[in-house]
Amino acid sequence: TSKKRTLRTLFRPAALPPPVISETSPSQRKLLAYHRDKEQQEMINQLLIDRALEVYYVTMDETEDETAPPVTELPSTVRKYFFIKPLKILSFQEDYFFLKKCVQSNPMVPIQQQWLRSMLTMVPQSLMEGKDRELLTEDLLKEVVGDYEKSMQRCVLRRALIRPDIEELDKLEEEAPLPSLPLGLDFSSTWHNSYITAKNQIISTLHILHPTMKTLLDFGYTAFFNFLVVDFSSSRLKGPVDCKSFKTDASLSCSKAEDEIMSTWHQRVIGLFTQSEALDGVKLDQLDSFYNCVAVLMSNQLKELLQRTTEVFVKLFDPEDRSRLPLFKMDLTFDENRMEFYPSLQDLEEAILFAVDCIGQTLQNVQTIPAWLTGGTATLDAELPAHTVHWAKSTLKKSIRDNLEGPNEHFKGYVKNYGWLVDGTAEERINRFVAEQPSFDEYT
Repeated sequence: TSKKRTLRTLFRPAALPPPVISETSPSQRKLLAYHRDKEQQEMINQLLIDRALEVYYVTMDETEDETAPPVTELPSTVRKYFFIKPLKILSFQEDYFFLKKCVQSNPMVPIQQQWLRSMLTMVPQSLMEGKDRELLTEDLLKEVVGDYEKSMQRCVLRRALIRPDIEELDKLEEEAPLPSLPLGLDFSSTWHNSYITAKNQIISTLHILHPTMKTLLDFGYTAFFNFLVVDFSSSRLKGPVDCKSFKTDASLSCSKAEDEIMSTWHQRVIGLFTQSEALDGVKLDQLDSFYNCVAVLMSNQLKELLQRTTEVFVKLFDPEDRSRLPLFKMDLTFDENRMEFYPSLQDLEEAILFAVDCIGQTLQNVQTIPAWLTGGTATLDAELPAHTVHWAKSTLKKSIRDNLEGPNEHFKGYVKNYGWLVDGTAEERINRFVAEQPSFDEYT
């Protein structure tokens, strides 16, 4: 029993270090550094041995060389040869794919659940209710997690492994390149904060939301929705009119309409702004911008009235609908051996276009609210846009030509059939006949 090996006899009792350790000498520090470097070198050698063994067995499996002896049974000198030789046998491609597989097999840092919860909080609750919505949410989260892990794996691979510059790898690797960040976009802050800031700024400065503006809109709708500055829709029922009377009617109609608007709509607007409640909530430094908004709103209402009147007037001369086409009195005259219409076709066109100019000159001297309150001379911008005037006149000219095709053909027929009686041709023929001194029979 005394010679029997037991745990007590096999392992010596642990010896405690001395209570006081003296400072190491330079020779001792040099010896410790040597042992530490030796241990690190042995660790590196072991890693190289393991790597070489893996590469060797991969090469032996591919070449199916059954006569090759196991590496573990070879002498150390021969083992060193086999540790290096397989590395040379393997191609760069195989070595790259092996290392790539090793890197990809490493576990990735999972996505934080806090990130997923933060994503879900940005989805409205109404879109997450219901059984189908919950399943859809789970599928979306799985897709997000999968994209995150794939992106992390590719990024780690790009950082840990340098891809060799070999053209054949482009054909073997079907992996798409990593997406690049869009240029010119700043994701440093979310859109929600900037949206709230812009919304609050708009509410504080956009005066069109003020209750007074709503009242002003109601005044304009009540006064203008069924009102025209010039209305010739019933002119056809009155019978033919001459051009001079037409121009007079247009001028009088515009003048009466302006007086009516100034005595009704403009007076109601002035009465609104003479009340202190009209400026509730408007700061002193915002009065100019507030009154500018009022002026723009009033100008738009007046322009809409003039533009609608112009469009209705132009529609009266539509060649495809002659039910309301005005009738004009024109005489076929003979003066100084000339046969012509009176008034001429050019005068008729001028009289019709005069109505458009008359409409555009109406309501051009309406004072702004600050000018009326302070006795200024500023007026609203109620001028018809240039493109509207151009459209109206060009359309009317074409309609006038189309509608006067019949009278023009009638006039040409008169000239062709009877023009020789008045242009001197008949008189010349008579004088020539008398000068020839014909016989009685020829006279008869």
